Amino acid sequence: MPVESGNSTAARQVKQKRKSHSLSIRRTNSTEQDRPGMQRDLLEGQDSKLPMALRSNLLDLFGQIEREFENLYIENLELRREIDSLNDRLAGEGQTVDGGDLSKGALKTKASHSTSQLSQKLKTTYKASTSKIVSSFKATTSRAVCQLVKEYVGHRDGIWDLAVTRVQPLVLGTASADHCSMLWSIETGKCLLKYAGHAGSVNSIKFHPTEQMALTASGDQTAHIWRYMVQLPLPQPPADTSASLDDDVDFSDKDEADGEADGPSECPTIRVATTTLKSHQGVVIAADWLVGGKQVVTASWDRAANLYDVETSELVHALTGHDQELTHCCTHPTQRLVVTSSRDTTFRLWDFRDPSIHSVNVFQGHTDTVTSAVFTVGDNVVSGSDDRTVKVWDLKNMRSPIATIRTDSAVNRISVSANQRIIALPHDNRQVRLFDMSGVRLARLPRSNRQVDGKKTAH
Repeated sequence: MPVESGNSTAARQVKQKRKSHSLSIRRTNSTEQDRPGMQRDLLEGQDSKLPMALRSNLLDLFGQIEREFENLYIENLELRREIDSLNDRLAGEGQTVDGGDLSKGALKTKASHSTSQLSQKLKTTYKASTSKIVSSFKATTSRAVCQLVKEYVGHRDGIWDLAVTRVQPLVLGTASADHCSMLWSIETGKCLLKYAGHAGSVNSIKFHPTEQMALTASGDQTAHIWRYMVQLPLPQPPADTSASLDDDVDFSDKDEADGEADGPSECPTIRVATTTLKSHQGVVIAADWLVGGKQVVTASWDRAANLYDVETSELVHALTGHDQELTHCCTHPTQRLVVTSSRDTTFRLWDFRDPSIHSVNVFQGHTDTVTSAVFTVGDNVVSGSDDRTVKVWDLKNMRSPIATIRTDSAVNRISVSANQRIIALPHDNRQVRLFDMSGVRLARLPRSNRQVDGKKTAH
């Protein structure tokens, strides 16, 4: 009586398992229409504080994800069968070629080519299915609706930077390539004060944490500290914005009328700085106050960042090490930390918390110019680059980013909301997008025909 070999028995068992597994998958798919109802019945029996509508929505989402993975699994089983069939066919062909070796000649080329095609098909299937799952999941995230609220008209050239005062009265400050900086009433859009003390483009503006002082950096190779006193005008009645909802998509250039003809021309003007900081040999591209407001840091195209004493105007430290021009600098809101970014594809973290030791750490997380790196209120750093990525880092562990945002255009000087931890990304393609700290897109600001924070040729 013939005895079945061990190898053939094992092969038969494997095929039976694969067949039963495939049948079980198909059987599951045949009843997937009944699954949401069953899940909801189970959910109703559970104790949860979530609203029923939200819980139902979550179940639908997870059901979609499960179905996507089931379909992907079935496709992979079919591809594995094709691979097994191909291997069997190639093995059969190898037996008829005069004992030819499967690893030689035309047979090797054919096998390699077929296997490569199947491998590529597997990769494409995985990528497409995964992208579909992630996209469908993110598409359900609630997004903010943005619309134009107020325009501030008065500068005669591009605006490089803006900031809001940290003390009362709350006003908006802008830095422009027209060699001026302006303070505006946020409510009315009226110009309250103009600073015209620079001889070059004003590249950044930052306000003192406790006093009515502003710090501006300029293409004239200096940074200025100047005091301001403004009185807010009475708020005007809100305009009717319900007339045109189509403006949420695109805004065209508007005339400089709208009651602003007498605005900037009547602005009080300051022409002399309280303090002038001049040690750089190139354009000063950015400046910021250290916590407490007794020191400031400046970043320049001369590849250095300088730390100054505000009261004496003296240079305290020259922060050198970058290989190319600096693009930005930022200070931590509560600690004596400074981050500088550069065209050398790096950003550096300078630690001044210990008066006796000033440490620096270099981070190489990008492949192109780092256009800016900023601190958040928490323990995070957000960096943006011309490599079309924005990365969120944890100060406690800077080995790798905790979130990466990939975009379709280079990222210019980014900003992070202090209260809501929202990242605003201005792009070279004239779009501004909003993301949360985990990298989820929240909104896109309505596109304007004006240039959005383009590359700085600040002189």
